[in-house]
Amino acid sequence: MHPTTTRPLNKTAPSRWDTDYEWKAVTLLCLGFGLVGIDRFMIMPLFPIIAKELHLNYQDLGQITGVLAIAWGIAAIFMGNLSDRLGCRKVIIPAIIIFSLLAGLSGLAVGVGSLMLIRALMGFAEGAYTPASIVATLDASKPTRQGMNVGIQQMALPLFGLGIAPVLVTQLLKVMEWHWIFALVSIPGLVVAYLLYRQLRNSTPAVAALHTATHDASAHRWSDVFKYRNIPLNMVGMLCWLTCLIVLSALLPSYLIDYLHLSLEQMGFVLSAIGFGGTLGTLVMPALSDRLGRKPVMVLSVLGAAVGLYALMHTGADPLQLFLSVAGTLFFVFSMLCLTVGPISAESVPATLMSTASGIVIGTGEIFGGGIAPVIAGYVAQHYGIQYILHLAAVALAVGFVVTLCLKETAPSRRK
Repeated sequence: MHPTTTRPLNKTAPSRWDTDYEWKAVTLLCLGFGLVGIDRFMIMPLFPIIAKELHLNYQDLGQITGVLAIAWGIAAIFMGNLSDRLGCRKVIIPAIIIFSLLAGLSGLAVGVGSLMLIRALMGFAEGAYTPASIVATLDASKPTRQGMNVGIQQMALPLFGLGIAPVLVTQLLKVMEWHWIFALVSIPGLVVAYLLYRQLRNSTPAVAALHTATHDASAHRWSDVFKYRNIPLNMVGMLCWLTCLIVLSALLPSYLIDYLHLSLEQMGFVLSAIGFGGTLGTLVMPALSDRLGRKPVMVLSVLGAAVGLYALMHTGADPLQLFLSVAGTLFFVFSMLCLTVGPISAESVPATLMSTASGIVIGTGEIFGGGIAPVIAGYVAQHYGIQYILHLAAVALAVGFVVTLCLKETAPSRRK
């Protein structure tokens, strides 16, 4: 198979859509994003153990989490535009190889400085992969399935990184040291990179234009993305959703153990709710938005997340109740993340700016919501009490609600 083969533009014969390629591409891109999730978030349940050995504190955790997010954001902004110019393949495949190897190197860290350096480099590679993989998923999808397919691809991050990894990691700690757990994640990434090299195609602007509200395949300057109202709104929205996600996932293990005094196994169980709730939200709500529209699903999601967060704030040391509250909150947070970085951003702009738009939205959200928010939360936890980190997430949702009310609809079914 030639790696740059493209599907023919066919507006009148949907039955001839290359469904076989669609599902192969979505599956492999899904697995790649699952590995991104493992590499990024497996450090969270490991942190109480790493902190004792490397003498780290809450503020160090915030900085380690923040530096990866900032590097991720910078890469997403610039590499998204590069992907529009060179094609998704030339960004996706090297990115997987690099972040897989760097994830393994995390186990060699000897202090906060080396850990921050390794995680920053890894975040740069993961940030390059993210917008390119989203647009590659959209390009491979039949337009009536693109919300569902992006949801399938995006659900791998919470499922693997925040659902399976916390349980797996806490069990592996019984039989091996944390250094070796990091080393285990490199091999699957290299395998997925090889399979994508064999299968993934680059699309043409004419084909990509079928997936946008503009149906515009002409060349544009990168700065033209700001002419489309949803992009600035999504930049603010992404900051809000990532503030909720990163603050909860980064500091929730310490909140559960140090403030609520759960055991290590109970903490792993509760933390897995982030992944399982996020997985369901990413699968269900974007697929629903193909029928109901992107905007109504976004409004519903921010309200649902607020209810879940309120329940979490008022739940004591009850693992089952905590699991349900966390799962409910992240069900809706991941719904908003998926729709914001995927369909709403990419559908709002011309075909030659799809990765650029997604990258800018991801980048600004990661830098400020994912990079600065955990540093602030770490400072608050260290100096005022870790229980107050949940209030930061609540403020972010309040701002995000205003953003969702101002969005412009982009779903193909609703535009018709």
